[in-house]
Amino acid sequence: MRPFYEDEYTTLYHGDLREIKEWLTADALCADPPYGRGWKQGSLHAWAPDRKDDSHQGIPGDKTTEVRDTMLQLWGQDRPAIVFGDLMIPPPAGTKQVLVYQKPFDAGRRGAISGYRRDLEAVYLLGKKWESGISTGRGSLLTTCVNMISGGAGLAGEYGHPHAKPLDVLEGLLRNLPPGSVIADPCAGSGTTLLAARNLGLRAIGVEVEEEYASRAAVHLAQQPLMMIPLLGSGSVDYRDVPDILPDPFHPAPRVMPGQPVDRLIHDSAVNFFHPP
Repeated sequence: MRPFYEDEYTTLYHGDLREIKEWLTADALCADPPYGRGWKQGSLHAWAPDRKDDSHQGIPGDKTTEVRDTMLQLWGQDRPAIVFGDLMIPPPAGTKQVLVYQKPFDAGRRGAISGYRRDLEAVYLLGKKWESGISTGRGSLLTTCVNMISGGAGLAGEYGHPHAKPLDVLEGLLRNLPPGSVIADPCAGSGTTLLAARNLGLRAIGVEVEEEYASRAAVHLAQQPLMMIPLLGSGSVDYRDVPDILPDPFHPAPRVMPGQPVDRLIHDSAVNFFHPP
């Protein structure tokens, strides 16, 4: 099948993951499929008709876990898999470990109950070929240096997808896969997993069923070069040469709040893109 987008590291297809088989040739899976909770989003600006409507009518296939379960059935149990999910939905069969991703500080306001925001998501680890965690001692809470998830400056606005994940979290997860793995993301959305893989110098194969999001992913991949990290006083360096200088979600740095100075990394926007000066 002809790719929707292709570059040195990334191949993206537009279509159904059940019909496009190329992603099954990869070594490791990292995907954010529909969670199966029938998510919809009302507008926070209903009181202000002059403001942009930020409501969302939901993600196709999100009424059940069929997409997730079909994806994992096709993938099999012999290769490693990283799958995002909802903590209130039963985990996939064969889950070996559950990590928790804590979203940026403004997430989960619409789902807040009794003053508690709905700002946590599950990250399921499945399959084989995972390294032992005995020597690393990493915790299971993944945090991000991204400041915001909503609004034009947040993840949703930057990537044009309501469930986009931050690059620092994705890169931290991908770094724990076997070296040189080809990454599969058959629920590619607007392409953040594909970008994260490319930033690490890993090849990735993505599939996205919605043409709107496939188009956005292609634009992001075409416009975003390999990540270059500007360090204060030292110019720009290629991320692949110094992977340990980025924030690691398993060893999180203090949360960066709006207006707070950052003494090592320069954040050019609220999302975790690092641009050359």
